[in-house]
Amino acid sequence: MWWFQEGLCCLPVLLVVWSSATFIFSYITAVVLRHVDVLVPYISDTGTTPPERCLFGIMLNISSFLGMATIYVRYKQVEALNAEESSVQCPNKWGLVLGLLSSVGLCIVANFQKSTIIKIHVFGAILTFGAGAIYILLQIIISFRMQPHLHSKKIFWIRTGLGLWCAASILSMLVSSVITYRSLPGVNLATKLHWDPNETGYTSHMVSTISEWLLSFSFLSFFLTYIRDFQKITLRAEVSLRQHTLFEEPGFNWGERTPILGGHL
Repeated sequence: MWWFQEGLCCLPVLLVVWSSATFIFSYITAVVLRHVDVLVPYISDTGTTPPERCLFGIMLNISSFLGMATIYVRYKQVEALNAEESSVQCPNKWGLVLGLLSSVGLCIVANFQKSTIIKIHVFGAILTFGAGAIYILLQIIISFRMQPHLHSKKIFWIRTGLGLWCAASILSMLVSSVITYRSLPGVNLATKLHWDPNETGYTSHMVSTISEWLLSFSFLSFFLTYIRDFQKITLRAEVSLRQHTLFEEPGFNWGERTPILGGHL
């Protein structure tokens, strides 16, 4: 029997720190090598050109797996606290599905750069931000239904504020992106990494990139609200033996008279 009694509360912290380090490191590297402009490029732009592209992809993949682990732990916690309440279990199950889809989208973004396969990259971004935004909404609903008997009102309002931040960032990014594309017809914006402040579409481009960074950090801030919740739970994995050997046929011991596994479980 293995007990995981410590470290669960560090899981969302590790996710936030690692993801933030990924964004910052790739940004600094891309700026130093002059692959992007200093003033707020898209996050994807900082991981488009080698050598930062390789490290960006590897680190973002790790962030994706940390996100999956955090989402699963949250799902199991809510499931255990509200075993009989369908009004909570239904959004909890959908939250698990959408949260995992958002993490898969992050993997797609990490492995398919927009300068090479733009359609797949955009699909991954939509999956990450779209499914992730709905996941946040479902968690807000869950927090509302769990308070005040299982959840404090304070954490509900904090998550609601972060959800509004997320929604405002998405709306701002979508509107400014559409304006940018319409103001520069015929320009391949997927491969455009350098912008002149005097050119058409620069202002809307800046609004779009700032909105994307704010959106990403709204996601990370939301996961930080799990820290105190995760301090109150322990995950346990039990090993149950169906037979005392590892042979395929039960009872076949190849002349061995004593059990292969000794001791007490």
